[in-house]
Amino acid sequence: MPNGLRELGLLASALAGCALAAPAASAWEPNKSVEIVVAAGAGGASDQMARMMQAAIQKNNLMKQPMVVSLKGGASGAEALMYMKSNDGDAHKVLIAYSLIYMLPLSAKIPFNWRELTPVSVIALDQFVLWNNTTLPHKTVKEFVAAAKAANPPFKMGGTGSKREDHVLTVFMEKLTGAKFAYLPYRSGGEAATQLVGNHTASNVNNPSENLEVWRAGQVRALCVFDKERIEYKTKVTDTQSWNDIPTCREEGLDVQYLMLRAMFLPGKVTPDQTAFYIDLFRKLVQTGDFKDYMEKQALKPVFLTGADMVKFLEVDDKLNKDLMAEAGFVAN
Repeated sequence: MPNGLRELGLLASALAGCALAAPAASAWEPNKSVEIVVAAGAGGASDQMARMMQAAIQKNNLMKQPMVVSLKGGASGAEALMYMKSNDGDAHKVLIAYSLIYMLPLSAKIPFNWRELTPVSVIALDQFVLWNNTTLPHKTVKEFVAAAKAANPPFKMGGTGSKREDHVLTVFMEKLTGAKFAYLPYRSGGEAATQLVGNHTASNVNNPSENLEVWRAGQVRALCVFDKERIEYKTKVTDTQSWNDIPTCREEGLDVQYLMLRAMFLPGKVTPDQTAFYIDLFRKLVQTGDFKDYMEKQALKPVFLTGADMVKFLEVDDKLNKDLMAEAGFVAN
């Protein structure tokens, strides 16, 4: 397995159990609605998580002011990043971030660096699964890879965003297997799932949450999870399978691993009291039954990092993602 993917999986797994002591209570609180900014389109994993957070915060009375979801997926998510960058000091905007914060500045050369924002907390780690349509005959990774190698024209692989995590996984699958795929980027994981169900693509590498409903409906097949260990949740999701029943890609002979952060950021130049408010808010959120239920249903890995531990994670994660982008040939000149 390429070194970058191996190291990234080890890093995320090692930090998954870390947490910091609770901070002192904040003297500041929002005095108007808070905008949770999503750097993706409707229906994807980030949109789903943002709406769950919005509902759970309101239901559990964690904040006096309402939270509103703002989709800013334009220019492959650059719209959201530049929006956050341009709102220094506005503690009524919070970004739900993922590996886009590392990858997009490299592939598109946008003038953005996550260090210009204010890290609040890492709240989960997201896994990826290789999926195909249940009408196709390939029921194992071995059968799928063999068919992909023989396919002419190449199998179509759906994903979310060119030169991003889905595309990186596709490239490393090509490197390890010798198969070639025609990668098709869509506006969201939800759209990628729809295209797979319609047999417009042969496969995708969506997050569990993005294919959950079509998996439950028996329309797609989960071939393997890109992690060194199986997803931990054992409650049946379909009539016959739990998340834990999905083998790792390593078990199936495809040694590729990748975990993606789900993290919260404020704009730059906010005050320590404002940051402390959101650390406390998201710490309370991850302890709610609503959040824990969502984590299991969407097969997310639990983690909560803030402060120095979060910054340490981001620095290492940034370097590893840069290494992956370079290995895949996705860094713009």
